[in-house]
Amino acid sequence: MLEDLVEDVRRALDGGPAVAPLARLDADAPLPAGTALVVRTSGSTGSPREVALSADALRASATATHERLGGPGRWVLALPPTHVAGLQVIVRSLLAGAPPVSAGPGTPFAPDAFADMLGPVVAGADPVYTSLVPTQLHRLVAAAADGAPRGLEALARCAAVLLGGAATPAPLLERARAAGVRVVRTYGMSETAGGCVYDGVPLRGVRARLEPGTDVVELTGPTLAAGYVGDPAATAAAFRTDAGGPDAGTRWFRTSDLGAWGADGRLRVLGRADDVVVTGGVNVAPAAVEAVLARVLPDVLGPAATGEACVVGVPDDEWGQAVVAVAVGTDGTGRPTAVGQDELARVRGAVAATLGAPSAPRRVYRVAALPLRGPGKVDRARVAAMVRSHEAPTAP
Repeated sequence: MLEDLVEDVRRALDGGPAVAPLARLDADAPLPAGTALVVRTSGSTGSPREVALSADALRASATATHERLGGPGRWVLALPPTHVAGLQVIVRSLLAGAPPVSAGPGTPFAPDAFADMLGPVVAGADPVYTSLVPTQLHRLVAAAADGAPRGLEALARCAAVLLGGAATPAPLLERARAAGVRVVRTYGMSETAGGCVYDGVPLRGVRARLEPGTDVVELTGPTLAAGYVGDPAATAAAFRTDAGGPDAGTRWFRTSDLGAWGADGRLRVLGRADDVVVTGGVNVAPAAVEAVLARVLPDVLGPAATGEACVVGVPDDEWGQAVVAVAVGTDGTGRPTAVGQDELARVRGAVAATLGAPSAPRRVYRVAALPLRGPGKVDRARVAAMVRSHEAPTAP
């Protein structure tokens, strides 16, 4: 029951026993001193790990979030309370002095049901906040376009909507903001107690830097986890303390993401370092290609295309890896279906004009949905495996 989890988290924040919302991977592994929450990662870099978060880190994150948003308020829980984003909604609610509003664990997200849950809350005097992943926002925007706007209208009455867990296509963001939704894009992970960079600007006490030579994002601040439970080698590899220089003695978390500083001084996350596709000796960042596809796919493939796509590299005799895009469309099926040559040429031309010819997908497939791991995160490994299986030669 959600009420039981909320009470367990309350006790953990006050120094009580640590809470693990999912069954422990190794119940015998000792927890670092001061652990309040044990959160499982999504396993994007391999097998899932358990992250130990202290009460101080959780409080620092929730307090900094409220400061950035303009003060505490009522929180609506629309994410699984087993992941860090959902757990942070619980923590923020406890610090704000009001329990989270929720439809209950396991309740499927649906626009009308979300409107029913959100409506009475936004009718009150307190500011209302919620946290979503892009897939949920897309469903609300799509429902409004189909004549069912209640969910999006209710969302627009929130004081802020934290959006994270995956990259957000620019057209989706534009449509949501045009509808009056106050979207705040967040970046973070379990190891940083959830989102710690909002709209490219770190929360109070948090700092970001780019590792020289690699441009991998590194983060520091009071929200950092103690480490990985029962895995000192992984902890030592990911959490490092500067031995010298201007930040001597500062502990940093090395993410797996590439970043860049925008002209406005804000951090731009370019995607995972290990997602880079090397084709013909040129490095291609899938996230950059996906951003272009989000703009052009509805025009090229028609209204059935949502703009959501996943770009992967698949083995290729000539190029080493071929850039392949798998696009979501209401006319898609469970199996990849290749788009026509004319559509492919238009997609390739649009991507090449923006990012250069090496980034242009050599093949584009339609599917009904992309496989996910965790809330809102596309499983690139499964997408690549789906493409390889589809393109594998059949036995005679």
